[in-house]
Amino acid sequence: MKRTLAEAELEQVARHFRLLGEPMRLKILQALCGKPRTVNEIVAAVGATQANVSKHLALLAAAEILTREKDGQCVYYGMKDPLTLKLCELVHNQLAE
Repeated sequence: MKRTLAEAELEQVARHFRLLGEPMRLKILQALCGKPRTVNEIVAAVGATQANVSKHLALLAAAEILTREKDGQCVYYGMKDPLTLKLCELVHNQLAE
C-alpha cells in the first residue's frame, strides 16, 4: 500500500501540475526534449515572443524541470527532469485511447 502524502507534499505535487497546466510551457518542453537550445531557438520553435518564452523558462528552471547553462553570450536550456516528459507522454497516451 502506498503511503499517504503530507500536506506539504501534496502542495508540491499540485505546484508541479500547475506548471505543466500551461500549453506554452508544454510546447517549450517539447522543443527541448531532443537537445538543449538557446532562447532564440526555443522562440523560433514555439512561435512566441522572446519575453513570453523567457518568463516560462524562468519558471521551469526555478522548479528544476530545466537546466540553464551560460556559454559566452548564449544561454542554453535543457531538460533536467526526464520524468516530466514521461508524465506528459503518459497523459497523452491515456487521452488518445
